[in-house]
Amino acid sequence: MTHSDKSDEAQAEKLDAAIARLKAALDQCERAVSAKLEDEFTSAELEEELAIMQDDRARLALDLDASLARQSALEKSRDEVLRRLETAGEGVAAALGGAASALTRTAPGNG
Repeated sequence: MTHSDKSDEAQAEKLDAAIARLKAALDQCERAVSAKLEDEFTSAELEEELAIMQDDRARLALDLDASLARQSALEKSRDEVLRRLETAGEGVAAALGGAASALTRTAPGNG
């Protein structure tokens, strides 16, 4: 083996080592790009989910407001019905009381 052959062999080993380092660097770069793309995809999915949840929250808030307004209206109606029933009950009681006293006044032996 001549000095030139040894030099060529050393050069080839250096070149092989450089190629191996380059391949390792490219592999690492590909992994980093893949991870970055996956993170961006996940981030986009999360942003979409957040937008959907915000829309749902707004819709539910409107539904809640409408339900609370309906509940308030129903309570007012209930209170009005109770007031009218009480008034009607008092009227019936007064009429029954008047009829009872009229009956006792006109009953035989009471007059």
